Amino acid sequence: MASDPHADQGTVSAGAALEDADAAVVLFHGRGAMAQGMLGLAEAIDVDGVAYLAPQAAQRTWYPNSFMSSIESNQPWLDSALATVERTVGQAQDAGIPTDHVVLGGFSQGACLASEYAVRNPTRYGGLVALSGGLIGPEGTTWDTSGSLDGTPAFVGCSDVDPHIPLERVTETTETLRAMDATVDERIYEGMGHTINEDEQKAVAALVASVLE
Repeated sequence: MASDPHADQGTVSAGAALEDADAAVVLFHGRGAMAQGMLGLAEAIDVDGVAYLAPQAAQRTWYPNSFMSSIESNQPWLDSALATVERTVGQAQDAGIPTDHVVLGGFSQGACLASEYAVRNPTRYGGLVALSGGLIGPEGTTWDTSGSLDGTPAFVGCSDVDPHIPLERVTETTETLRAMDATVDERIYEGMGHTINEDEQKAVAALVASVLE
């Protein structure tokens, strides 16, 4: 537990059974939230033939400090969180779903986690969805862009005045993903709070549907 706090926290699911699904969407909740809450987003996406998986973080947080704190200050929680992403993607792969049919997504802290995992483990994913989040690390961080996301469609949505997510970090995230060959749809919403709006839900539904085309 001390070195891997998120191990054995469980995963909730919705949609098609993994063994019957043509694609999987892995959704990561925000700080203080529950995995079950991400299934509301799954209901809004509502694409047939898709399995929706939402892992639970220990103590409802993937890492204890801000995503813009030093990486070391968020250990071992961050490494454990990244390992949870790895395990959940592995569940989909074990069920016969290829990585290019796996969409990684999340809100807030979960968006940070999904983005960070994709950049650290570049390949062709079905998609990446970052709702009110960005890549992890203190101000001035640069990310290794030598790997390729090989055309992975990515949706990055956030308010221009989000109290938790600086707009500059959203921009840095988009630039990093594009440098790694992702196809990024970035949408900045004027005056929006720290939330998910209907336009974002529709965009994510379209992204997930495109995986099955």
